[in-house]
Amino acid sequence: MIELAVLLLIGLAAGVIAGLLGIGGGIIFTPVLFFLFEKAGVENSVVWTIASGLFCTFIAAFGSTVRQKVQNHIFWGEGIRLGVLGAIGVFLGKQLLTSSYYERTEFVLFFSTMLLYVAYMMFKRGKDANNEEDRDFKQMGFKEAGVAGGIGGFVASLAGVGGGGIMVPIMNLVYKQPFRKTVSVSQLGMTIMVFSGWLQLALMDNTTTGLTEFTLGYVDFGAALPLSLGGLVGGFGGALLNHKIQRKYLQWGFALLAIAMAGRLVYSIL
Repeated sequence: MIELAVLLLIGLAAGVIAGLLGIGGGIIFTPVLFFLFEKAGVENSVVWTIASGLFCTFIAAFGSTVRQKVQNHIFWGEGIRLGVLGAIGVFLGKQLLTSSYYERTEFVLFFSTMLLYVAYMMFKRGKDANNEEDRDFKQMGFKEAGVAGGIGGFVASLAGVGGGGIMVPIMNLVYKQPFRKTVSVSQLGMTIMVFSGWLQLALMDNTTTGLTEFTLGYVDFGAALPLSLGGLVGGFGGALLNHKIQRKYLQWGFALLAIAMAGRLVYSIL
């Protein structure tokens, strides 16, 4: 019961962050699941972690997208393009994930590097946040969605995250899209491409066992569902607070958290 409550609270915090920053709760879901699977000695822990993390991220992203729709702040065309093209990146990344070239050490180093990258982007965006909403809401074309979605989807399949930590900075800093718009587009795109990711891994043949008996393929619903439920509630709250809280302090705080998580992951393989 204590473990269930802890997972719910972690999921709640991750969902709030997802809604506030458009990065997907997987940044927190994935390390938590990795440590759980590792501690239990689960075989193929990296694939279990990523598959279950993608399921958690899907629920959180879906909740935030619904909230964006309620607030009439959703961009259907661009979000769907981003998600569909991102699903291609997910499929390509899955080929590497399920190969013998991507195991525990490679996962930790890749995920830690991604966390440091996100920390840098969040700190940079926090410094530039005051003027970013002055930008025009220009339509993103197929090329822009393909670059952001393809890279985000590839990263998602290797790290068990939504890819928002990559897609939002690309759309915001490279293609000069307003931050609030990139959050909305990212959440809808993540909902589509992350769904394709966990479903592909759930339909794979798998003879190993997870943490619980409630599994399909490599998705452990018994471990992921408490995180998902917390993430769903938190995602609604985070999307609402997105309009009310000075964002740069949240971004700087998250940057510090990302650095701390990267250090903890690297320490686990030393």
